[in-house]
Amino acid sequence: MAALLNLLQQQIDNDTIDRLSSVVGADRASTQKAVTAALPLLIGALSRNTRQGGAQSLDRALARDHDGTLLDNLSSLLGSASGGGGGLLSTLGGLAGSGLLGPKAVDGEGILGHLLGGKRRPVEAGVSKASGLDAAKVAKLLALLAPLVMSALGKVKRERNLNADGLTSLLDDERSTIEKETPAASPGGLFSLLDADDDGSIADDVARLGASLAGSGGLGSLFGKKK
Repeated sequence: MAALLNLLQQQIDNDTIDRLSSVVGADRASTQKAVTAALPLLIGALSRNTRQGGAQSLDRALARDHDGTLLDNLSSLLGSASGGGGGLLSTLGGLAGSGLLGPKAVDGEGILGHLLGGKRRPVEAGVSKASGLDAAKVAKLLALLAPLVMSALGKVKRERNLNADGLTSLLDDERSTIEKETPAASPGGLFSLLDADDDGSIADDVARLGASLAGSGGLGSLFGKKK
C-alpha cells in the first residue's frame, strides 16, 4: 500500500465517514462514495502539479503550513463539528485563530483552487454523478478533504524527511497505485483526465473513476473501514 493512501485509510474509517456525512448533511453511503472518488483525484492533482514544476513550492508549503497537526486532531475536530457549533469549517477556523493551526492549513478553498484550478467544477460534477450527492454538498466535502490530504502528505514528508524530489517520487507512486487499481476508469490515467480540455468529458470520466473505485476490491474498500 502506498504511504499516503495508507495513512488516509487509517484516518478515514467508518466513524470518520459517519461524522463527515453529518457535517455535509448527507447519508453515509453517498458520502463514502464521494470520498472514494474524490481522494484519488486530489492525490492525482498533487502528483500532476509536482511534475509541472511545483515540487519546490509544495515542499515549502508542507513545511510551513501542513505538518500533520490537523490529521493528528481529526477525531476531536470531527466530533466537535458533528455535535454542532457551526460545523467543521468553523471548528477549523477557530483552531487557526488559536494558533494551533495556521490559516493556510485549513484553507480548503485555497488548496482546491491551487490543485484543480479551472477543473474544479467538472471534478465536482463528476464526484456528484459518482456518489449521488448534490453539487453543493460535494463542494463542501472537497473543501474538507483537501486540508486532510495536505496534512497527511505533510506528516509523511516529516516522518520520512522527504525533500522536493522525494515528494515527487512519493506522489508518482501513489498515482501509479490508483491507476493500477482502476485501469478501465480513465485510459489515459489521472494526468490525462485532469489535463483534458472538455469539461463535460472530465465530469463523465470522474464519475466512471468513482464508480470503478466503488466497485473494486482494492481502493474502493479502503475508506470507511474500521481502524
